[in-house]
Amino acid sequence: MARLAPVLHSGDLPLAELCAARLDGELVAVDDAFVSIDTAIIASVRAAAAARDWSPRLIAEQGTAAWIWGAAPLPPPRHQLCASLDRRARPPAPARCVLREVVIDDDEILLAAGVAVTAPLRTLVDIARFSPSFGESEQRTVRELADLAGATLAECRSALDRRRNLPSKRLAWARIRTVVDA
Repeated sequence: MARLAPVLHSGDLPLAELCAARLDGELVAVDDAFVSIDTAIIASVRAAAAARDWSPRLIAEQGTAAWIWGAAPLPPPRHQLCASLDRRARPPAPARCVLREVVIDDDEILLAAGVAVTAPLRTLVDIARFSPSFGESEQRTVRELADLAGATLAECRSALDRRRNLPSKRLAWARIRTVVDA
């Protein structure tokens, strides 16, 4: 007898059947996927739920990475992905995703269930740099990412100073200083 995958998508079983199992209390929804109710919703499960149709060259970043690491309660409406400028080919963006090309080092990428995800420190720097607003939700996410990374204020500054001419560096530093403890 064939076993089902731990993370189920509509390609594994009909969506109606998955939704019925969720209504019956057998499954719980994780992004666009489903898992057994006794499955711990950890980074590897969230990554597997989100990344079903992503190219292995794509890296989850910003809000998507924060959600995968557990620092944000919900995934963003459109997953945020990036591709390294060092790679020659730019894979197409899957549906419901925003894709950008970035300069990123190997030590800024971690794997969760085989899915490339920006490390918590890189993620918090990107959120501080690119969030249109920096309200309570973003502040809480940055604080949680700093705790997850075990990052001090000095380490956050070092991450910002890694690259010359980094856009929105001053804004990010001002935002990080308000939420990360020295």
